[in-house]
Amino acid sequence: MNARTCRFTLAVLSLALLPLAFNSAPRSATAESYPARPVKIILPYPPGGPGDAIARIVAQKLSERLGGQFYVENLPGAGGTIGAGIAANAPADGYTLLLANQDLVIQQFIKAKVPYDPFKSFAPVAQIVAAPEMISVHPSLPAHSMKELIALLRANPGKYSYASPGFGTSPHLACEWLFRLTYGLDVTHVPFQGGGPAVMSTLSGQTPILHIVLPAVAAHIKDGKLRPLAVASTKRSPFFPDLPTLEEALLPGHEIGFWAGVMVPAGTPAGIVPRLHTEIAAMAALPDVKERLATLGFDPAVDTPEAFASLIASQSELWGKIVREANLKAE
Repeated sequence: MNARTCRFTLAVLSLALLPLAFNSAPRSATAESYPARPVKIILPYPPGGPGDAIARIVAQKLSERLGGQFYVENLPGAGGTIGAGIAANAPADGYTLLLANQDLVIQQFIKAKVPYDPFKSFAPVAQIVAAPEMISVHPSLPAHSMKELIALLRANPGKYSYASPGFGTSPHLACEWLFRLTYGLDVTHVPFQGGGPAVMSTLSGQTPILHIVLPAVAAHIKDGKLRPLAVASTKRSPFFPDLPTLEEALLPGHEIGFWAGVMVPAGTPAGIVPRLHTEIAAMAALPDVKERLATLGFDPAVDTPEAFASLIASQSELWGKIVREANLKAE
């Protein structure tokens, strides 16, 4: 066999083997093969908070159920926009998830620019939990109900302050909506870097009023270190069934709640979203997961991806309206 014939024979053999090579090469994510490698869950907040606990429950249970490795990567900063921006620009292959909450839609109104579009950059997979925000005060404050608190603030303009986890967070906007926009009250806003410092400030009495998600204060209320006045939800909390809602206590239509759910970059393979949704829904129904979430003060709240998308749209409308009416300036 001469050299020319040898080269031709090798070329033919190479072409014949190409289909085998493609079949044995790593394939893109499909519902059947997923996950074929570790999956990153981006949490755009520091370790240690309620969101971190939720993310780690999700990572553990998805790893168990899908037989692959799901792990949490904390990417905090800029009100959650840094981590969300990284998630939005990650490959849309099913191997990057985002655990998002209401900051995803709030920050577009607070900041001059965010590195994502909350509607175009992501595909909703499933809401996981919900929890109401709660209005509580330091026990030294002479107010035992919402009516008494409003009367006290009206009689003492500029004297009292409230703490928040930061400018533009949902507790800050909720207080702007409640105190300033609804009642025209002069109450000083004291922003902190996160919910932990805000809670500690109220526990010390430095900022005697706090409007924050229930899990952040539940233990302090049970210990008598904070006095609850109302939950900002449409129904009473099962954790504090004797505590009135804002509607019962004073004011209808001021429901503010925390939510958290899983999203993926837009364009993620079609089969991955329903696969993840099915597993998250099954995970949330497990007795041990329900117990762990209840210990944190959260209710499981898994619904369809379409329902989650509707929640995000309605939340965007609500927060945008509050920011515009309060005339809050972008950073």
